[in-house]
Amino acid sequence: MKIAVVTGTRADYGLLAPIMRAIDKSDSLTLQLIVTGTHLLPEFGLTRREIVSDGFIIAREIRELSSAGSSFDVALQVGAGTSSFARVLSEIQPSAVLLLGDRYEVFAAATAAFFLKIPIFHLHGGEITAGAIDDGIRHAISQFAHVHAVAAPDYARRLVRAGAHPDSVHVVGGLGVDVIGRTDLLSPEEIEAELGFRISGKLFAVTYHPVTAGDHNAGAEIDSLLEALAFFPDATVVFTMPNADPEHAIIAAKLQKAAFERPKWHFFASLGSKNYISLLASASAVVGNSSSGLLEAPTLGIPTVNIGPRQDGRLLAPSVISCAADSVQIREALDKVLSHDFIASISDTPSPYGEPGAAKKILSLLEGIDFDTLGPRRYYEGPNNF
Repeated sequence: MKIAVVTGTRADYGLLAPIMRAIDKSDSLTLQLIVTGTHLLPEFGLTRREIVSDGFIIAREIRELSSAGSSFDVALQVGAGTSSFARVLSEIQPSAVLLLGDRYEVFAAATAAFFLKIPIFHLHGGEITAGAIDDGIRHAISQFAHVHAVAAPDYARRLVRAGAHPDSVHVVGGLGVDVIGRTDLLSPEEIEAELGFRISGKLFAVTYHPVTAGDHNAGAEIDSLLEALAFFPDATVVFTMPNADPEHAIIAAKLQKAAFERPKWHFFASLGSKNYISLLASASAVVGNSSSGLLEAPTLGIPTVNIGPRQDGRLLAPSVISCAADSVQIREALDKVLSHDFIASISDTPSPYGEPGAAKKILSLLEGIDFDTLGPRRYYEGPNNF
C-alpha cells in the first residue's frame, strides 16, 4: 500500500519523521512524501534541506501554500493548495493519506483527498486549541478522516462524541513523547557548539505563534513578553521563528530586533528537530504559546510558561503554568516555575500524553488496515460508552 504523508512545517516534520522512517522500512508499505508550506521558504530556514539530508525521497513539492500575511491570504492559499493537492494525489494514487494536526496546508490536502475518495489517517485529532483557527481546521479534518490516532483517552472520547466510530479511534500517545524517546539528546556543551553561542545563567526557550482566533494585538503581546524577559538580565534566551500564520512577520521582526540588541538573546529561523529537543531538555523553562511547551516539555521534566489563549483546551501537565500576555503575569509565572519548590513538585509528574511508542503503534495500524475496503466515512450515532 502506498501511504502519502504531507509535511508543511518544521514542527510537524519533527513529529512525522519516525513514522515516515517506519513506513519506509515496512515490507508492506511504500512512502510517498509530499512537502509543502514553510519547508520551501528561505525565511523559515528552507527546511526542505533537512528532509533531504535525513535521507527521505520527496515525491512531490507543492508551493502554493506558504506564509500568510492575512486571513484573506490563508483563504486564497487553501483554495490554490486544494487544487494542487488534487492534481498530485490523482497522479501518485496513494492507498491512504496520512495527515498530522490542524494546519491550513493540511486542510487543503484533506479536502482534496476527501473529494478524490482517498482514505485519510489523521493524527492528533480530538484536541482543542481555542485561541487559534487551527481548532476548527482540526475538527473538520477529523470529520473527513477514516482512521484516528490520538494522543490521550480524553481526545478519543471527544472524537466519538463528534461522530467517529469507536473502532476507528486509537489512543497511541503523543508523537512528541515518542520523538524524545528516540532522540540522542545533545549536552549543553554540544548545543553551544551547534548553535554558536555560550549558555550562561538560566536558559529560556521561547516560541510565540500568532493568536489567530478572537481579538488580539500581536505587537503588544510580544512587547509584554520581551518586557518580562528583560527582568532576567543574566538569562540566555533563544527565540525560534513563529509559524506562517497571519501577523507572523510582526512577531518575527520584534524578536529579531530584540535578539540583535541583547548579546545573550538569540533568534533562529529553524533549529532542526534534534537541536530543538536538546535545547528544551537543557532549558530552565519553555516560554510562549507553542504546543511543544505542553507536549514535549513535560515529558522532559521542564516547566512551561504558557502565554495567552492559543492553547486553551489542551490537556495540561502540572509543570505548565498558564498566564495572560501581560508582562507582570509572565514575570510572575517565570518566577514561579524557576522556584525550588515548583521544580521539586514536578520532578516525578507523568505527562498526560503517555509513554514513547506512538510511531510503532501507528505503523501497526497502517499495516493492518485494508484501505481499499473502508468505503465512505459514516457518522456514528451509537451509545457513547467509549
